[in-house]
Amino acid sequence: MLLWAGIAFLAVSIACFGIDRRASHFLYDRVSSRQWRLLDSITHLAKASHWLIAAIIVLIGTQWAMAHRGASPGLALASQCAVAFIASLAIGSLILHTIKLFFGRRRPRDDFEMGLYGFMPFCFDLQYNSFPSGHSLTITCVAVIASAVWPMWAPLWFAIALGLAMVRALLTAHYLSDVFFGIGVGLLSAREVVIHWLPALKQPWF
Repeated sequence: MLLWAGIAFLAVSIACFGIDRRASHFLYDRVSSRQWRLLDSITHLAKASHWLIAAIIVLIGTQWAMAHRGASPGLALASQCAVAFIASLAIGSLILHTIKLFFGRRRPRDDFEMGLYGFMPFCFDLQYNSFPSGHSLTITCVAVIASAVWPMWAPLWFAIALGLAMVRALLTAHYLSDVFFGIGVGLLSAREVVIHWLPALKQPWF
């Protein structure tokens, strides 16, 4: 299921290229300054550095606890989840940043402020890093790992991830295609890590 969902998001992303600019202007004109501040305050929940630091702390803590106090199912599960997230983020980020460098897409704010829109492949300039969205990748990886641990709440985890990913478009920090492609990469990278490296976390519908 995650395989086809990931492919579907990649396909939707490509389809959105035709409407990206209009959609971004539509959202920019309709999000008030008060709404923007609210969205800006929650977008950091999807930031990679926060989740990566948390995963590293969990991994170190569980390994220490198991070494000094003995293994337990809970500690083993927490350790596996931390490893799964770190590996998913690493693989997904490698793919994502390679694509960023290849496409070199300007962010929506450049269009609003300077009328500049387009791509500059292999630019190696941080101004050209809109496609795909790293926040979308990160929070989708989190949702996949959470769904492996609490599968009964999977719809909630993915709904939260989709909402936080869409915040990037509502803030016009990314185009819709950037967000959907990041989600697709997140689904596929996390799925492959779980299935091939940590099968104990795999759910039948993965």
